[in-house]
Amino acid sequence: MTFLIQDKPNRFHARLHAAMAAAFLLASTPHAALLAQGLDAEGAIDTIVGSEVETSEKAATADEARIIAAIEGSAASAAEVRKLFQLDNVRIVFLPDLDEEGAAIKAKMEEFRDGIAALREAIQGSAIFYYAVDSHSVLLNDIIAIELGEDNDATIFVAGGES
Repeated sequence: MTFLIQDKPNRFHARLHAAMAAAFLLASTPHAALLAQGLDAEGAIDTIVGSEVETSEKAATADEARIIAAIEGSAASAAEVRKLFQLDNVRIVFLPDLDEEGAAIKAKMEEFRDGIAALREAIQGSAIFYYAVDSHSVLLNDIIAIELGEDNDATIFVAGGES
């Protein structure tokens, strides 16, 4: 009888240890959602390489209202960037005169700095967007806004000139 009483706590502890080990293994494996845009995902390289990436330089004041609207929508754009898994066209627009001529844009950047930070983080987590900017030597900290189009395209506004 004494053997049975001592056996039950041992079984309980064994099951507890097994459950804890299973929980640890589940917690330490990457989630499938995080792998969705990884470079190892099936077809990811083809999707990224298949996207057209155009670059241009514009005066900051030429599209000031458009850039300000994109900055104001940074938080919403960050959420959309996380959802996108395919793009047909990416345009990177460099704004070389932003420091000299873009006072209104700089003021909006300061006002919406949290949204811009979220956007940069979303771009870093998206293989498609990250590859597009990295392939053109764009630093994440230079990205000020993104404009997502209806036709599966995106325009990324970048402070500074094209290198």
